[in-house]
Amino acid sequence: MIDRMTRRQALGLTALAATTVMTGRQASAIEPIARNGKPKFKFSLAAYSYRDLLQGKKGSTPELTLDDFINDCAKMQLDGTELTSYYFPEPITDDYLNHLKSLTFRLGLDISGTSTRNDFCFPPGPDRDKQLAYCKEWVDYAAKMGAPVIRVFSGNVRKGQELADAERLAIEGLDECCDYAGKKGVFLALENHGGLTATVDGMLKVVKGVNSPWFGVNYDSANFRSETPYEDLARIAPYALNVQIKVSMKPASGESKPADYKRFAKMLSDSGYRGYIVLEFEEKEQDPRVECPKQVERIREAFALA
Repeated sequence: MIDRMTRRQALGLTALAATTVMTGRQASAIEPIARNGKPKFKFSLAAYSYRDLLQGKKGSTPELTLDDFINDCAKMQLDGTELTSYYFPEPITDDYLNHLKSLTFRLGLDISGTSTRNDFCFPPGPDRDKQLAYCKEWVDYAAKMGAPVIRVFSGNVRKGQELADAERLAIEGLDECCDYAGKKGVFLALENHGGLTATVDGMLKVVKGVNSPWFGVNYDSANFRSETPYEDLARIAPYALNVQIKVSMKPASGESKPADYKRFAKMLSDSGYRGYIVLEFEEKEQDPRVECPKQVERIREAFALA
């Protein structure tokens, strides 16, 4: 039997249907994502958690490859693995992408997503063209691997640039790349990660400016450095396509504190989120191969209670 929807979820579906009737097109990401059914959580680990092991420290030879990381994800009994783009060997070939697809499938893992390093605030010209082409290239890679979502960035205000111009350029870049991504069946998720998205108001201004059904938010639990980070995260949770959880929170003032996993779980449950909860381990001077399994279990326990 289908579970009864919450009032919030029913209103979301009603709004989606109304928008489709009035405009003849799918609702864009300027509205909270309409979901049905109960909240559902799957668990993954970001390869960025193993950054020192995958890239080496200060030019040293990396200790591990993405294959090793994927095997560790399987040992942790995760549902997925986030293959962060920074650790792919160059050149990236179809053979390598197929290898990753084969390895993850045989281990019972989804490739929960990947990422880019992009900046869409460049004005028209070669630098902007390069950023747009790079993002589209990673859309192609994600489609070939079967990764459903790429976390992307807005960019930063350039020297001598007005904030409004930077916002317009970022929105135009996201619109263009979402149009391309949609044709490949890949979502783009904007991360709250400094620049235009350093504050929740700045983040939502960009989010609500993008008009694509292939767009949403990458909710990063530690990237709002305000006095009210949990309240800020609650405002972007309804737009989340992907969720990254970190071990610590650092408000604008004061010391870093342990993150409240139960609070994240309730927040995301209240928003009706259905999707991946991805641990991104950033604690310094700690071995991620030892600590990540512990944190994964803590996250599972917290979300099981939501």
